[in-house]
Amino acid sequence: MSHRSLSSGVPIAKIAFASFIGTLIEFFDMFIFGTASALVFNHLFFPSLDPLAGTLASFATFGVGFAARPLGGVIFGHFGDRLGRKTVLVLSLLVMGMGTAAVGVLPTYEQIGIGAPALLVIARLLQGIAIGGEWSGAVLMAIEHAPPGKRAFYASWPQCGVPAGLVLATGAFFLVELLPHDALMSWGWRLPFVVSVALVAIGLYIRVQISESPAFQAVRDRGEEARFPAGEVIRKAWKPLLIAIFSMAANSIPFYMATVFALSYGQEEVGVSRGTLLLAVCIAAVLQIFSIPAVAVLADRFGRRPLLFFGCVLTVLEAFPFFWLINTGNTFAVIVAMIIALPLVHALTYSPMSSFLPELFETRVRYSGSAIGYQVGSMLLSGPVPFIAAALFAWANKPWPLALYIMTGAVVTFVAVFVARESYRDDIAGVGSPGPIETPASATLT
Repeated sequence: MSHRSLSSGVPIAKIAFASFIGTLIEFFDMFIFGTASALVFNHLFFPSLDPLAGTLASFATFGVGFAARPLGGVIFGHFGDRLGRKTVLVLSLLVMGMGTAAVGVLPTYEQIGIGAPALLVIARLLQGIAIGGEWSGAVLMAIEHAPPGKRAFYASWPQCGVPAGLVLATGAFFLVELLPHDALMSWGWRLPFVVSVALVAIGLYIRVQISESPAFQAVRDRGEEARFPAGEVIRKAWKPLLIAIFSMAANSIPFYMATVFALSYGQEEVGVSRGTLLLAVCIAAVLQIFSIPAVAVLADRFGRRPLLFFGCVLTVLEAFPFFWLINTGNTFAVIVAMIIALPLVHALTYSPMSSFLPELFETRVRYSGSAIGYQVGSMLLSGPVPFIAAALFAWANKPWPLALYIMTGAVVTFVAVFVARESYRDDIAGVGSPGPIETPASATLT
């Protein structure tokens, strides 16, 4: 028997899948940019700089998208709390599609000079604004439709879109890497960006068929929509907002260390081939598609905080071994390093976020609160990772500062989660107050 939405009778699995597929597409678009930043953008858009400066400039452009994400969170969060989750999710996918397609047809520095990196930054800004509204909307559609005791599980489906998007992005660049070098640098790198247009069309078709969130619909029926949700969050929910922002550290820093910086580090400093690094990331991301919902089942049974605490401890323990394994240059060791970093450690600190963050806020400002918290946290803690990591390594010429950087993120999240309350038994449709629901331990997945 399949669970159905609390309001529309639509199977919750269909709603969760619609959230998953859109998130997959948007993060595919984000990750092909990140992979290209590590592998080709420094040569195509910053060729006049020396190799280190070109890499730093390329990673800085990657970080621009994270700077735009809080703006997207405010914009899409405002309309998501005013007009509904569904409309905003369709719009975010359209904006992402435009930004990614633009990258695929950009002229390079050799063709138009300084205008090329400027246009690259503009396209990245569009991506950042779109992703700023995507995550929260996708998660809320799943969590606000989910039956009692299964919110973390169904909310983890859009979380799975992140590693799935990473698999597609890494696989796409693994294939174009097979092209001759001249073909790769002239037109091959553009293919993943152009193909994404077809994926966006598929995502739009699926998303327009889902129903509005029942929790938001109840707020709208009562005429209780917030006039300016972002302002209300900042004035009245500043404590959960700060918790949301800093709880992102333990999943943000290790993830982008492994999926962006390590591609450059492993190739240039250790001598691991780009193909090996991309293959290792791809294998780890495939496994994470399954480990994220597995962690979510535990979060529904035992609560969000215990899983996050455990994840923070493992993040501290894996920081140095991750680089020890990469530094061997051995293919098997590199794959093991990525498996530890992504489907094991990152899944423990990322999967519970899809329920932990929304449950910090009441329904009428939940889109804005979760979007701003997630995206400000991403801007501060995710976007700078490749740039800071490159600068730290350039300073020390050894990876130990990078390991300490990862460990610091775990400590920050541990503190943030420690001051938060447990929310897994709260009534998601309640206005900021806990209510009894079916005990997660008694729920079964059907």
